[in-house]
Amino acid sequence: MNQTPIGVAIVGTGFGQKVHIPAFQVHHRTHIVAVYHRDLAKAQAIAQAHDIPHACQTVADIVSLPEVLGVSISTPPFLHYEMAKTVLQAGKHLLLEKPTTLVASEARELLNLAESKGLVTTVNFEFRCVPAWLRLAELLAEGYVGNLRLVKVDWLVSSRADASRPWNWYARKDQGGGALGAIGSHTFDYVAWLFGGVRQLCARLHVSVPERPDPESGQLKPVDADDVCMILLELADGTPCQICLSAVTYQGRGHWIEVYGDRGTLVLGSSNQKDYVHGFKLWGSQQGEPLTEIEIPAHLEFPRTFEDGRIAPFIRIVDRWVQGIDQGKSLAPSLREGLYSQLLMDLAHQSSETGSWVKVP
Repeated sequence: MNQTPIGVAIVGTGFGQKVHIPAFQVHHRTHIVAVYHRDLAKAQAIAQAHDIPHACQTVADIVSLPEVLGVSISTPPFLHYEMAKTVLQAGKHLLLEKPTTLVASEARELLNLAESKGLVTTVNFEFRCVPAWLRLAELLAEGYVGNLRLVKVDWLVSSRADASRPWNWYARKDQGGGALGAIGSHTFDYVAWLFGGVRQLCARLHVSVPERPDPESGQLKPVDADDVCMILLELADGTPCQICLSAVTYQGRGHWIEVYGDRGTLVLGSSNQKDYVHGFKLWGSQQGEPLTEIEIPAHLEFPRTFEDGRIAPFIRIVDRWVQGIDQGKSLAPSLREGLYSQLLMDLAHQSSETGSWVKVP
């Protein structure tokens, strides 16, 4: 069993400090050797606080360090493409936050670059690693619900419901902001993981809060990034799938998936608004019996949980990245899955703009 430590650099220090740094420090094979912030003084302060040897203010500096074998990027989406390209061109393995890029053509270019250089890529689609979700995947594979009749997703949260929350990149469509990028990217990935590909889709992307205050001047600035998404999918097997996403719903019901088939029903959900990983439960019913909660087997549970629910599944994502590096090949979810999610996001924008169904190539 390979025990060689993998030197990792952290690029992105918001989510990076909350989730990436603690996870890489806990994983038995990864060792954080460098951290990036565009402000060198901030990079040095973060490095000192977390006992990281190198602080850098450019990604070029990060990838020039010989002890860096892989780079983890958790910056805002509009920075992903250029940063990831620099990492891959330097021959370093890549772990990337979602959404992958701003458009599918960028994601495809990164995938081709990684494959041409034999580099391992992983995208942080962490629902693939959450215990209740893994049990749902097992039951679907075992045919628990039979032939699919309907899949329904509601992900209704209040994170941006307050119109006084300040304007930033999240308010800008051209910077990858909006609910589709933040949570729709996950939804498109897990629909493909659990139910297979998509044949066609129809989307309506909506802006409910059209202005937000500028954090510096206090003046209202226009918002053009969606905060409500209504999406209809026809899956490759013909099953209809309805998706409703919102970041502006006070007391929204949380995150729920309902799967209806000719033999049974599975419902997975969490009403936890504070932590989008903690709190999932799974219920099932066959032959029209009442729904009952399904126990999650011990082998799927996290060996350790953290106050921030995002850390435990991210450790499992890191583990897949490490396994991929050991095996010399990318394991799902990789840039290939990231590209598919990005393609569906692009088509959702296209459908919303044209008001029509769009076929998925």
